[in-house]
Amino acid sequence: MTIGVGDKIPSATLMRMGEAGPEPVSTDELFADKRVVLFSVPGAFTPTCSAQHLPGFVTQADEILAKGADVVVCIAVNDVFVMDAWGKAHDAGDKVMMLADGNGEFSAALGLSMDASAFGMGTRGQRFALIAEGGIVTILNVEAPGAFDVSSAEHVLTQL
Repeated sequence: MTIGVGDKIPSATLMRMGEAGPEPVSTDELFADKRVVLFSVPGAFTPTCSAQHLPGFVTQADEILAKGADVVVCIAVNDVFVMDAWGKAHDAGDKVMMLADGNGEFSAALGLSMDASAFGMGTRGQRFALIAEGGIVTILNVEAPGAFDVSSAEHVLTQL
């Protein structure tokens, strides 16, 4: 079942690159008492994700934060090393927190996994964006297959 508006973000452990190497990030802690803008991409370094999705959030991060978000988070079913390299390649820095859903467990818990086996990518997360306040989903924008519109930084800005 897909998560919906009014639902609690499920408990999961994602990974990020810290100064000493990979470190866990609890979704319970990440979403607690914060307004979080989270977007998901099917894969780091893939065409739409690299040309539009991540760059849009990096460029618009200051505006998103100015409209009341506490943090902007990018997730993908990739390993933490790939997510770190992808963030560096796009100057995500402190603007966008790059988190790995390495085994796709968080995407599955959200009900937002997809089968990308036809492209040699296995199970991935769908392209979506959500806004959560205190761990509760207030906005959920899931893209139609192949689309890039409602999960863009520009669209999310209109919803803050």
